[in-house]
Amino acid sequence: MTARILVVDDIPANVKLLEAKLSAEYYDVLTADSGPKALEIAAEQAPDIILLDVMMPEMDGFEVCERLKADPATAHIPVVMVTALSETQDRVRGLEAGADDFLSKPVNDTALFARVRSLARLKMMLDELRVRQATHGQLGTGDVYTEEDDSPASILVVETSTMTAERTCGHLREEGHNVTHVADPAKALKAGRETGFDLIIVGIDLDGEDGLRLCSQFRTQEETRHVPLLLVLDDMDMQRLAKGLDLGVTDYVVKPIDRGELLARTRTQIRRRRYHERLRSRIQRSVSMAFTDSLTGLYNRRYLTTHLDRKLMDIATSGKPVSVAIFDVDNFKDVNDTHGHNVGDEVLKTLASIVSDNLRSVDLVARYGGEEFVVVMPETRGDQAQEVAERLRRCVAEHTFHPPQMDEPLPVTISIGVAATTDPDEMAEDVLGRADEALYAAKESGRNRVCSADATSSETADTDAAG
Repeated sequence: MTARILVVDDIPANVKLLEAKLSAEYYDVLTADSGPKALEIAAEQAPDIILLDVMMPEMDGFEVCERLKADPATAHIPVVMVTALSETQDRVRGLEAGADDFLSKPVNDTALFARVRSLARLKMMLDELRVRQATHGQLGTGDVYTEEDDSPASILVVETSTMTAERTCGHLREEGHNVTHVADPAKALKAGRETGFDLIIVGIDLDGEDGLRLCSQFRTQEETRHVPLLLVLDDMDMQRLAKGLDLGVTDYVVKPIDRGELLARTRTQIRRRRYHERLRSRIQRSVSMAFTDSLTGLYNRRYLTTHLDRKLMDIATSGKPVSVAIFDVDNFKDVNDTHGHNVGDEVLKTLASIVSDNLRSVDLVARYGGEEFVVVMPETRGDQAQEVAERLRRCVAEHTFHPPQMDEPLPVTISIGVAATTDPDEMAEDVLGRADEALYAAKESGRNRVCSADATSSETADTDAAG
């Protein structure tokens, strides 16, 4: 996953070092040598992450971070402070200013890239939610990111050390939070499924059980998939921390736990969690029948074209590709003619569910009309989109379709056309037109196929179920 990163430091050598490291990993790097310049670039070029030096003349990193977080246009951009300061009070001050993390100079490469990957994933998810809300016309100037909600939160603490658990829970309860302490990982997973927590805090070592494995299990559960995870480390183990961040851990503290730092990091994660929930809630409230398909519950053609046009316009600032896939059910007319429209409707509803369950949360699937569907995949190259399409084709072909009106299962396959673009001047109808031509080629070559508009050959597969 790539990202656009703004590096801010008044010392040219520091800038060049970070720029070289990030560029070598194929990140797009912007640079600024002062706080005011950083604010200007952040507003104009919308970076995905900001690496911000603390000790700068004219305007230090703390003030820059506060100004970024006070502006609705930049408040959602993750900020990592890069500093030689090592005192706990400095970290707490930065966290209270809105920073997401600190990296100590000289910067450790493992910590740097793990944090960048983690924050890039977070920013991608936020951007997708913001685009969807903007599509609904509800975003306006009142960005919900700046709406602060510091009411008591529901927090799950998973820790086997009695001393650490008592200290952690005590600090959180003093702030008024509702805290549940569980020592057993299996019971913690069960609690996560049954209770809507705002934050989960996990010790890395749980009496022989691996805290990182528990974090990965929380991420696989639907109920806890989007809940922030704060990892408690026994020491600054860069390798395990990097692994945790890649698994979906959102933040961390190191023992001995400092009360101020724990509360500051907790507050940041809870606010972000509530921001996510406010965005999701507003999106759900604003989705009306005008934008959804009544049969499948998916977005309809009207919403799709508006959303896709927005994603294509974003290419001008992000430079990131957008891919689409169009697919329909092979020989669907025969299904309706032979078995009736009720069976055809059941097939379409099941198909919508299969596809939705096998896509990322940032991808969008819509019913384009009749038995035709479209998937929009942001930040996805054509070859990656073709792999996704092949996976969807295979999932459908292998699924047992058994409408309740029928005694026997019904074989169902789909054909898919894929197109990708990095051209911000291309409109939704242009990309969809190219994908539709590829779909036609897939039909002509035998059905149950994936064809790409950007390749001369098609991705073929078994066609036993194709008619």
